[in-house]
Amino acid sequence: MNQVALPTTVADIVEEYERKRDGIPAAIAALAEACTAMRNAATVRGTFVETIISDPSPHEKHLQAVLLKSGWQAVYNKLNIAAIASAKDKELFKRTMAAPPELTLENAKATFGDYFIRPRWHILRGLAEAFTALDPAYKSHSKVRLGVKGLPKRVILPYWGDYGSGWGRDRFVDMVNALATYQGKPQIDWAELRAIGFTHDAGEDAVLDGRSYIDPRPGHRREPEALATVDRGMTVRKFGNGNAHVFFEKWALFDINKALAEFYGEVLPDAEQDDTKPQPSRAVAKDLQFYWSPPAVVAAALDFADIHRRDAWSSRHGRAAPQVLEPSCGDGRIMDELRSRGCNALGYEYHEGRAAQARAKGHAVVTGNFLEAEPTAVFEKIIMNPPFYGRHYVKHVRHALRFLRPGGELVAILPATAHYDHGELKGEWRDLPPGSFAEAGTNVPTGMLKIRAPRGDA
Repeated sequence: MNQVALPTTVADIVEEYERKRDGIPAAIAALAEACTAMRNAATVRGTFVETIISDPSPHEKHLQAVLLKSGWQAVYNKLNIAAIASAKDKELFKRTMAAPPELTLENAKATFGDYFIRPRWHILRGLAEAFTALDPAYKSHSKVRLGVKGLPKRVILPYWGDYGSGWGRDRFVDMVNALATYQGKPQIDWAELRAIGFTHDAGEDAVLDGRSYIDPRPGHRREPEALATVDRGMTVRKFGNGNAHVFFEKWALFDINKALAEFYGEVLPDAEQDDTKPQPSRAVAKDLQFYWSPPAVVAAALDFADIHRRDAWSSRHGRAAPQVLEPSCGDGRIMDELRSRGCNALGYEYHEGRAAQARAKGHAVVTGNFLEAEPTAVFEKIIMNPPFYGRHYVKHVRHALRFLRPGGELVAILPATAHYDHGELKGEWRDLPPGSFAEAGTNVPTGMLKIRAPRGDA
């Protein structure tokens, strides 16, 4: 009776990798022995008249490196990561394969485990990453909410032309694949890419509606070929200036809206409704809404503020690290990194429990509402993650600016609507990657704003 074939697991792949890794020396020896046998088979009494086979002499370390890459790729394929991961994550995996870590079950879980645990989150993040690279509207929480007609019906992709960098075409592929993954459709293939204008003359349209196309390339050696496409709900028009315009059908635009709305979530329920007034009983809680800052966000904010390690700061500026203020410091996560970079920091925190947690780590923290603190313009740097609710961040940032000494800098971590919708605060803006606050419980689009205080002699 035939045995039932059990599906291969990641553990099986790791076991095969380890077995073959340990067997590489024997495989090399077997190859050398086979080469010798082949040469002997073409000689009489050891009389060589012609080279029959060259000694390949494979290097053991090279074979181990190739086997390791093969093992990681097998795990990647087994878990179907290509259908879940974002374009950025897939590119990161390719770069990692240049020098991958040892393939163990623990390393495989650490690398790919989250895709297995939260596949939909990664699919939605990939879609957000793809579309936020196309138009600022996709970075606005208010414009992607369901029922809001704020998303563009068309996006412009520069550098599409054959002689350009190909940036537009790469972004297009990322966009189509991200949406296809969300919709459960196949990824775009070369037949479709040929059909939609990667080789079309300027001004020609290509509609991704499931029809068949004839290969239009002049001088093509083969006969014209029918190219079947998947219905994507998009029309691509290429122009002579090297740009391409992508127009969305209503249903495709709805899917984009639905996916982004799901990813960003309704974490700020009335944040963008100008006529909505918070209930008095909840005003303080909303005003002091707390989302702790993940480590990557903290590092990005301090780098943006040009706050580096003590040694680097001293060598460049010839003086000690700056005095830094951290309003709404929570349990001190930003202050932890400030201290590691040699800064002297003071924090404010309204919540007594979180203030106590920050003090327990040795930080100087004042318990109280920062908005009620008396300004003293003595701080050279201010790093802040103010409440995200509504537009309350505006009064927090404006109040914090009164604590900056002349020439000082403030960096505030803010919802992206502060820049792309409201524009009440002016300064240098830098986007944070989609999902930067996922660890803290929100996927709302975020970024950082840097404001410099005028110098005293200005």
